[in-house]
Amino acid sequence: MPYTLTNKLLELHVDFPSENYTGSRFDWSGKITSVKFQNISITGVEQTNLAEGIHRGKGFYNEFGINSPLGFDTTEIGDWFHKIGVGLLKKDSDIYDFQKNYEVHPAEFNVIKSKTQITSTCIAKLYNGFGYILNKEIALFKSGFTIRYQLKNTGDKTIKTNEYNHNFLAVDKSLIGIDYHLKFSFPLQPNLFGETVNPEKKAILGKDDVSFIGTPQEQFFFSNLSGGKTVYAQWELLNLKSNIGIRETGSFPTNSFNLWGWTHVISPEIYHTIALNPGETTSWSRTYDIFTIA
Repeated sequence: MPYTLTNKLLELHVDFPSENYTGSRFDWSGKITSVKFQNISITGVEQTNLAEGIHRGKGFYNEFGINSPLGFDTTEIGDWFHKIGVGLLKKDSDIYDFQKNYEVHPAEFNVIKSKTQITSTCIAKLYNGFGYILNKEIALFKSGFTIRYQLKNTGDKTIKTNEYNHNFLAVDKSLIGIDYHLKFSFPLQPNLFGETVNPEKKAILGKDDVSFIGTPQEQFFFSNLSGGKTVYAQWELLNLKSNIGIRETGSFPTNSFNLWGWTHVISPEIYHTIALNPGETTSWSRTYDIFTIA
């Protein structure tokens, strides 16, 4: 059963590390599977057209090292490499595929909980020169919640990776379309995007926002929204039918910002770059404000 954090406005469901999702992609610690604001759901799932697999995302799942987990390039096929927040994954080819479900040897997890806060600790013992301790704290406030991360490098090698939250959003289960408006804290740079996938042209790019002229039946994706420039880590999604908005603000600047979505879900993704020498510790946070539109 998921653990529930509640206050007068919010209800968050959080799965324990070994509960439900145990795939090799997303962080097992503090898996926020659903969020309700004033009893209205604001979260969705990665896919609705398939039976839910162990590698499918939902709610507010985060991931470390989407393109190259720790030590993957120097690990021999058949040996193990680290995926932060998961454990050791068995390498079976020379190309890492984040969508593949790898064999997992889980890290050690510990959880401390209260009515409005839950803290998960992931301890990865030294292997192939890498080791770390990840602390992830989810805490409610009046009209939102904060996810605080602390990562310590306990290994012999430098940790270079990134982390993002996939943010599977769907306000009141409404389909993506004319009722949604996504705003950014920086001007969009379409000519500098890394990738543009918008086959139906239903996602409309403005100066610093994205709107829709209909419900997309195919997936859309835009990468490198800021054109590689370092910008303030914030987005705001409004649903004009439900009059509910949600805003994410990172405690860090970012130069990597993506957007993915489909018929039923939209996912703005702010990436945080991490570089840690042995013995060093870093901390960052993501704050989510949920509000009614005046």
